[in-house]
Amino acid sequence: MINVTVICVGKLKEAYLRDGCAEYLKRISAFSKIKVIEIAEERIKENPSDAQIKNVLLREGRRIIDAIPNGSCVIPLCIEGKELSSVEISAELEKISINYSSVVFVVGGSFGLSDEVKALGRIKLSFGKITMPHQLARMVLLEQIYRAFSISNNSKYHK
Repeated sequence: MINVTVICVGKLKEAYLRDGCAEYLKRISAFSKIKVIEIAEERIKENPSDAQIKNVLLREGRRIIDAIPNGSCVIPLCIEGKELSSVEISAELEKISINYSSVVFVVGGSFGLSDEVKALGRIKLSFGKITMPHQLARMVLLEQIYRAFSISNNSKYHK
């Protein structure tokens, strides 16, 4: 059984997102140990410059890297990542579990992830070209992790 960590920038602000994430965390726990680590989101003024955004990404990135457990397989979520089907995500997790005891998914903040964090990725994952709030991306990720375990375990959840 592979341990799963989800590192996210920021806290969940909306009750419906907290409830949804809590439900998927409960479901995933039937298959794996899972924990969520929330990294503080940098405050930045309205209409920041490119330099200010880069600085935010660097500071958040350092905190993310410090939170990654040693020896983990890292999968950052980023727009330039690979778009995988649920079945492909399940297969990737199975492959990863052969060589690693833990996998870390990373969800960035409003401005994404630093290049340094992205460079740690064994694979980079994308949910497509759509834009969604990072808090919603966390819930979608948790659902896909649950679905991946359901697929691997021949559960009825994935049809």
